[in-house]
Amino acid sequence: MDIREAVETAMQYEQRIRDLYGEAARKANLPQAKRFFQMLSDDEQSHFDYLAGQLKAWDEEGKLEPRPISSDVPRLADVDAASVPVSERLSEEDRDDLKQVLSKALKAEVETSDFYRKLTEEFTDEAKTMFSGFLAIEENHVAAVEAELNVLTGSGFFFDVREFTMEG
Repeated sequence: MDIREAVETAMQYEQRIRDLYGEAARKANLPQAKRFFQMLSDDEQSHFDYLAGQLKAWDEEGKLEPRPISSDVPRLADVDAASVPVSERLSEEDRDDLKQVLSKALKAEVETSDFYRKLTEEFTDEAKTMFSGFLAIEENHVAAVEAELNVLTGSGFFFDVREFTMEG
């Protein structure tokens, strides 16, 4: 895969996830869910815009102009447990809807992370640096979606730390 194809494909991944989160934000009944999904949608849009700028630079100058990529999604280490919506306050219908959307989002985020991981192994120099930044951000998105899903499913985990066990 050449640089142009990699960036175009990355843009497709970002667009797909942005649209998934945007639709989830529009359909969400709970303000907390709307904010969470809109934050992720906006983050994916900024990634799309960044990649579009890189594609333009590639087409005009034959080189990438990587700069640090940012994300508005907080790192999990910086998130307070109290900021996670309390699943007990949700109706069963709301909980099921959120689980369905989060499961779909998790699958898309894992696929996107895998794609960026592949690109970091395939490219060197500026492209590797750029795609490594995207990989770190997408891995954080995976962790954030998993954390919300874990709270909703009552798996006993919060950010991959067991909160409780059903065993004696």
